[in-house]
Amino acid sequence: LGVFGGAYFQGVDGLIPEDLPKRWFDGVALSEDGEKHAEHNFYKIRASASREEWVKKGWIRDEDPHGWFQWYCRYYLGRRLYEEDQRQIGRWKAFTRHVAQVRKNCRPRDLDCRPKQRQALLHWAYDSRKM
Repeated sequence: LGVFGGAYFQGVDGLIPEDLPKRWFDGVALSEDGEKHAEHNFYKIRASASREEWVKKGWIRDEDPHGWFQWYCRYYLGRRLYEEDQRQIGRWKAFTRHVAQVRKNCRPRDLDCRPKQRQALLHWAYDSRKM
């Protein structure tokens, strides 16, 4: 769909960590220079803070230095870290406030309404095209 500016895992060779199935990224437009670019996002806009900002806000943990998406991939593959899992699941659930705002303020399937919020929702695995 186009998320994370095409750079899911900045600083990782090939942009895909070795512990994740490469097939998951078949057909995904990855950034050629390893940096995030708005044109790789579905809504063609920047909708996330920098990794430096993530670190400053305490969102990054040593177990998953690339953030929520890396945690989610490893969780999906079966890894369990109880405290971290609870923290990340709580962050994901809190993101539903953006779902509510899109539903309240946008006509169904009006993809031009609140594009930054819609892009952020995609980063968190909510597909706002269906709202």
